[in-house]
Amino acid sequence: MANADAAADGKVGGGGDDDVTRVDHLMDGLRAFGANYTEFTRRFATWLGLHSTDAAALVEILYAEDQGTPLSPARLSERVSLSSGATAILLKRLEQAGHIVRTRESTDRRVVTLRSSPDIRPRAEAFFGPYAERMAEAMSAYSPQEIRRFEDFIGRLRSTMDALLADEYRDGGPAVRDGGPTA
Repeated sequence: MANADAAADGKVGGGGDDDVTRVDHLMDGLRAFGANYTEFTRRFATWLGLHSTDAAALVEILYAEDQGTPLSPARLSERVSLSSGATAILLKRLEQAGHIVRTRESTDRRVVTLRSSPDIRPRAEAFFGPYAERMAEAMSAYSPQEIRRFEDFIGRLRSTMDALLADEYRDGGPAVRDGGPTA
């Protein structure tokens, strides 16, 4: 809907009907990919016998470790959109289930680092292995230059979403502007 308006104003692509259709299809594809990723996480939860929020937190912890930047409880709280209290309860469940460990790796002993337990990593790799293989196979059809363009594109979309969430949607919904909707 907004895509069509932006394209018609010449802000997306060349502004023609084909560009509007392509942008709409692309946005539909991104939404579907996001929904499918959420479904993978939900099925991971079921597979492990966890609540979906616990599995989403576990996935965030595993991903952060894979990136070489393990999470603190506060950062995890931001990533899964939970209060600090709710995150503490979630972490206790994951720790009691043997899925995570809390460590103190910083010189500042107050800083807690979240790590996956040695037992959970092989299970996560078994579950997400086929996903990773198929994604790598799908992306191998594109040249390194195309992948760099995709990275730029996704990076711009992510920056835009981050800015929207931090600014206009900071309080849960779009900021009300002069002449805009009121509650």
